[in-house]
Amino acid sequence: MSNFERGMHKNDANFVPLTPISFLDRIKDVYPNYEALVYKERKYSWRQVYDRCTRFASALTKVGIGKGDVVSIMAANTPEMFEAHYSVPMTGGVVNTINTRLDTRTVAYILDHSDCKVFIVDRQFHNVVVDAIAQVDREIMVIDIDDKQAGLGDIPAIGKLEYESFLETGDEGFEWIRPDDEWQAISLSYTSGTTGNPKGVVYHHRGSYLMSMGSISAWNMPNRLTYLYTVPMFHCNGWGYPWTLAMLHARVIFIRNIVVKEIFELIDEYDVTHFGGAPIVLNMIANAPAEDQKALKNKVYVMTAGAPPPSSILQKMESLGFEVMHVYGLTETYGHVVHCAWNKEWNSLAEDKRSELKAYQGVRYPHTEMVSVMNPDTLEPVPSDGETMGEIMIRGNTVMMGYYKNEEASQESMKSGWFHSGDLAVMHPSGYIQVKDRSKDIIISGGENISSVEIENIITRHPAVSLAAVVARPDEKWGETPCAFIELADGQTVEEDELKKFCREHLAGFKMPKTFVFQVLPKTSTGKIQKYELRETVKNFN
Repeated sequence: MSNFERGMHKNDANFVPLTPISFLDRIKDVYPNYEALVYKERKYSWRQVYDRCTRFASALTKVGIGKGDVVSIMAANTPEMFEAHYSVPMTGGVVNTINTRLDTRTVAYILDHSDCKVFIVDRQFHNVVVDAIAQVDREIMVIDIDDKQAGLGDIPAIGKLEYESFLETGDEGFEWIRPDDEWQAISLSYTSGTTGNPKGVVYHHRGSYLMSMGSISAWNMPNRLTYLYTVPMFHCNGWGYPWTLAMLHARVIFIRNIVVKEIFELIDEYDVTHFGGAPIVLNMIANAPAEDQKALKNKVYVMTAGAPPPSSILQKMESLGFEVMHVYGLTETYGHVVHCAWNKEWNSLAEDKRSELKAYQGVRYPHTEMVSVMNPDTLEPVPSDGETMGEIMIRGNTVMMGYYKNEEASQESMKSGWFHSGDLAVMHPSGYIQVKDRSKDIIISGGENISSVEIENIITRHPAVSLAAVVARPDEKWGETPCAFIELADGQTVEEDELKKFCREHLAGFKMPKTFVFQVLPKTSTGKIQKYELRETVKNFN
């Protein structure tokens, strides 16, 4: 034992388990009167947010919620959803945010599998929720959120309790419960489950704390910024920003539905400085009708994640005055773990080259210990040549604890000491990662690997195209060939022959789509294109 270990032990004076709940505890003392949450006419200061969260936590403890108990919430981006990220963990419980666009069967599965004890739900989702609860063979306490912005009309109550009334049953000055261990679970998020039942991803207090710290550093987020909450808070806990924004005593502006005109109006009215969104949201903004747009009074910083954004969309966003930072991550990694850190010498490059670089997923976040692109069979790093594909592997404190009640899947996803992302990428000589495809989306034609993302990026450069998705179509001769599904921009038309000619000018012959299909693309609630549906469609082609 060295002298640095002898007589030195963790104790209450020198070690406190990390928890992001402490950010709200601090900010209510430092900036109690600063405006915190803004949702239409509802406005709360940081002191009021703290008081509301602790009272709701107190009310939950009175009905038996404690350490390890799951409280589910299915709601739009409203103050109640934000508050749940504090009030539930303040009891020692685990917050489970549910995707608002899920079907009845999947909601029922999540409520049952998660062992949910209390369900907070926006009354707008009455039909799905009532049917889902009926499929669960045990009693679940339901607390309704009555949001008049939802236009509820004659929609009846779901449960016997209402959010504001329930909050009033809590005690003022309730002393919230700190985690015994920073490894203690704080949230439970379910994956999309496109090929079966979704898996429950468990986060701990330590990871959520570090995620917040890393986000601030990577995005150069200043104190007292104004954040427009366009990212669904049911998705990776809204990228962890309910916690991050408290640390920064930010002003948070809520938008219930993604309407481009309202986004521009809120940016203008509240001098919004930051917001996040999937590439589909950027696409909506970049291609918004002139009458829906407002000129920006200041630069607005945008973070995008999900599918790799087409460089054409990044160019359009830049021309409107938005500065976009591209990030990459998964539900299993608390959200983003790498980002396209910008180097100022790139500013002198041509616009198309700048947009290409901005589409890179980039380098690791401050809280990400290790990210590598590896051969999945040998676990050897691929050459940094920008061409050789491998799988993205991750190590760090923001890799999930595991999948809830699924030890086998947990071990498989983290075998050999790395989290296996399932995403295929290349490593550039600069050390920047660029995602090329999901492993299941890669197209193998005549023995050649073809990146669907590369083809999509080319197609979306055409001015008539809004979105593109490319999947493999079975082919007797080549095994597979690219099939391109095209969603046109509003009011635009293009002939297939013209689009083929455009692609030939930018793509090698073997990468050319052999099939073009024009339709509205199926999307998830977070804006990701549902390629599995397109793959099913292709199976029915002659």
